[in-house]
Amino acid sequence: MSTVNLSDVNGSEGRDIPRSAPRISRKRVVTTGSALVAVVAIGVLLLVPTGYVIEQPGPVYDTLGAVTVEDKEVPMIEISGTPSYDTTGSLNLLTVSTVGTPEYPASIFGVASAWFDRTKVVLPLEALFPPSVTAEERTEQNRVQMVDSQQTAIAAALTEMGTPFDTTLTVTAVTDESPAVGVFEKDDIVTSVDGQPVHDLVDLRGKIAAHGVDSPATVGILRDGTATEVKITPVIVTASDGTEVAVMGISVVVSYTFPIDVTVQLDRVGGPSAGMMFALGIIDKTTPDNLTGGFDIAGTGTISASGAVGAIGGVRQKAFAAAAAGATIFLLPTANCGELGEGIPDSMEIYPVETLADSLHVLDTVTSGGDVESLPRCEIG
Repeated sequence: MSTVNLSDVNGSEGRDIPRSAPRISRKRVVTTGSALVAVVAIGVLLLVPTGYVIEQPGPVYDTLGAVTVEDKEVPMIEISGTPSYDTTGSLNLLTVSTVGTPEYPASIFGVASAWFDRTKVVLPLEALFPPSVTAEERTEQNRVQMVDSQQTAIAAALTEMGTPFDTTLTVTAVTDESPAVGVFEKDDIVTSVDGQPVHDLVDLRGKIAAHGVDSPATVGILRDGTATEVKITPVIVTASDGTEVAVMGISVVVSYTFPIDVTVQLDRVGGPSAGMMFALGIIDKTTPDNLTGGFDIAGTGTISASGAVGAIGGVRQKAFAAAAAGATIFLLPTANCGELGEGIPDSMEIYPVETLADSLHVLDTVTSGGDVESLPRCEIG
């Protein structure tokens, strides 16, 4: 109990007497309690999930480097069955990290902070996760796309180097009420369109589109091991992205038989956008010429077996990832140039490419001291 000596007050020796404890006003209690409740409420509110996801720069991986597998360092790309060569510099593939899933969307706090971070972008859930698609299903889709991109990258690299290999396009299903009904059968192998051999799905779609829908196309197939031809008139359908495409009404899976063995070690990364960089890595490891010239190269883009480089998502986030990793040269699909926007670090030279051959030309020009001013560039807004 607190006490006060009264001797200083009345001039005589006083007695220690109790002093009343200070009184806390009810108003102060109410105010303090209200503030605490408000802080807790705001904290809870900031953690409330939204209908959005956040895309941000993800990890960067060197296709010429090593990764850790079961606590051991192994090359990301291992090749056997052909001579391999030492490499310098780096050929970095780029990724995008996603915050949020249909089950656990990004929080209000995360979304609010992302709005003020130029390296991030906020997207509606539906932009990455169509209705009824779970996070697990999307992860599996991305895994399949990654495996397919690795196989296609091998095909593209071998095509560029002039090394022959076998391609098989097998019909897995015939769409009901489509022109293919009664024309194609499951397990038919598609070999050509109008006398021109097909190399992959992109090539098949391109040849069907080029033929058009006004007359029957002649499609070469193998049925039960026997070569034959069928006639089919494609029709126009609207794709999921709203574009109109010519189709026959068949589902096709592509498989390859290669003269070399290529193993790519890259877990926890999905999607098709690393295809071009895988192809460059394979070429660099299997040819005596050094593609990088010691430079740190970064790039992104899908790849077809014939070497066409396709557009990807998250190009802005990948550009920031490339710059943060120290890349001085950034290769990206021409179709993505207009999506870079403002604020991209000027520490990189950004070159648009449409084919694997374009990428090789850029690298050769830069590393050999050629006329880099003649190379096309992406204009950054």
